[in-house]
Amino acid sequence: MNLYAATAPTATISSSGPVVKLVLLILILFSVVSWAIIIVKIYQLRKARRQTLEFLDYFWEVRDLEKVFDKSTLFRWSPVAEVFKSGYRELRKLKGRQDDTVGFEGEGKHRNKTGVENIERALKKTAIEETVRLEKYHTFLATVASSSPFIGLFGTVWGIMNAFEGIGRLGSATLAVVAPGIADALIATATGLAAAIPAVIAYNYFSRESEVLEMQLDNFILEFLNICERYFL
Repeated sequence: MNLYAATAPTATISSSGPVVKLVLLILILFSVVSWAIIIVKIYQLRKARRQTLEFLDYFWEVRDLEKVFDKSTLFRWSPVAEVFKSGYRELRKLKGRQDDTVGFEGEGKHRNKTGVENIERALKKTAIEETVRLEKYHTFLATVASSSPFIGLFGTVWGIMNAFEGIGRLGSATLAVVAPGIADALIATATGLAAAIPAVIAYNYFSRESEVLEMQLDNFILEFLNICERYFL
């Protein structure tokens, strides 16, 4: 009895029609790709969160931008560290140009204002790139989460149609006639939900984690610009 229960779903799938098999294949592919993305994203976000906290602790503890820049290569998973590197490179360019030029006081103020804008532009450009990297594959998970139940529903409807077709063809509504179509329908529904539920949970979790890191990015940009204006420009 247990052997039959274990082999029944496999036998049902193998005896399904081509449309239901196609639906199941699509859903299985969605599920496999989703789980691969989930595993990769969990690793990525955990590294990003941990290294961001470590980088921020080091940044505020050392208070030497040159030392922080030299050490920032150790935090390659941290989006905040990447933003800092782009901003500090721009700051060094501006400091080099300021050391090479001498002008009136008004010209100096104008250069300082332009310098801050250049640094801000560099910071925001890298922040956008890091945000895109953090949110990579979120669209796919959202698509799987929203479309898989409907794809499974399509297989369900098709299986029920086959069940009614069998009834009409044989003129009988016995269990042997109805069961194959109903089984196709139930398997398609279950597979659709199995693909959608993990994708929904993962999408919500990753979106929240990304939002936290993006808020840290925004706060760091403001703090870094404030440091540049106060001490360097």
